Amino acid sequence: MERPILYLAITNHGFGHATRTAAVAATIQKLCPEVLLIVVSTAPRWLLESYIEGDFIHRPRGFDVGVVQKDSLTMDKAATLEKLLEIKKNHRSIIASEVNFIRQNRVHFILADIPFLAAEIGKAAGIPCWMMSNFGFDFIYRNWDDTFTEVADWISSCYSKCDRLFRLPFHEPMAAFRNITDVGLTGGSPRYSADEIRSTWRITAPVEKTILLTFGGLGLQQIPYHNLQQFPDWQFITFDKLAPDLPNLVKIGDQKYRPVDLMPICGRVVSKPGFGTFSEATRLDLPIVSVTRDDFAEATFLLEGISNYNKHQILTPSELFDGTWDFLLQPPQQPRFLEPIAKNGNEAIAHEVIKYFDVM
Repeated sequence: MERPILYLAITNHGFGHATRTAAVAATIQKLCPEVLLIVVSTAPRWLLESYIEGDFIHRPRGFDVGVVQKDSLTMDKAATLEKLLEIKKNHRSIIASEVNFIRQNRVHFILADIPFLAAEIGKAAGIPCWMMSNFGFDFIYRNWDDTFTEVADWISSCYSKCDRLFRLPFHEPMAAFRNITDVGLTGGSPRYSADEIRSTWRITAPVEKTILLTFGGLGLQQIPYHNLQQFPDWQFITFDKLAPDLPNLVKIGDQKYRPVDLMPICGRVVSKPGFGTFSEATRLDLPIVSVTRDDFAEATFLLEGISNYNKHQILTPSELFDGTWDFLLQPPQQPRFLEPIAKNGNEAIAHEVIKYFDVM
């Protein structure tokens, strides 16, 4: 039997899509070690390796732009539109190049999160393209202004060619897709024991006074770190290399550690709205403190999702950036729903992909 080859196409936007796709890829690899993974992403290899423990081929290519941002909360819409129109202008040559690669490497199947050209590439190559996400970029762009309408319509038409969508929780309707399967939360699981983490990073504060600060791969320049001085007997954890040196701030500089590895020793995570952090924290029942984000349409569904299924505190930007952080002294709100959310997204998607290879 020919070795099954899976082409994983990941959006060019941020790190969250890369980590959640890598978590699914790692599950596929563990359940079916003979599958060859080709990860097509501009995300750095070290990030992918922090989730995928086995071998894979890394093809650094980007087929979309997502949203051009200078940090985790600041968007550049004009630059985003310019790059989108450039992709639209060149889409035939982009597709032709990938089809050539797919045929040369005898790829059998595409799983994408969620670059719109992946579906067109699959159709042109004559292989299935399944996708996974909680939103499409057509939905994001339609929420902006009329200058994005034409390109959003084109993106919707690309998504409509997708053979199957695994719709993740905290989702928008994703109306462009014709064949939708709802699945549970995805993400990584901690690799180290709580004792190992505490010992390695010298964490001595109790869980309720240990706070993870994470704002995604793009970071956030305006985090008011000076507020940490008001909590001298607490410990805060950050992956921000540019954070100041403070006695109660632990900076994680080793790339083999991920935010999810630190979550079990924390009482709360303070974050921007982002599926990866929200999903991994909710899988571990870790309360989330998040800031609202009125300019990003996905945020409404994410904040509603954690309000429904996780303990939470939702702050205004002024409360996070200009306040004294006394929210840490208040208990999180309870989730609206008593019934827990499904947390088996990695396995559900992996089993369906493997099932396809079994009947291929």
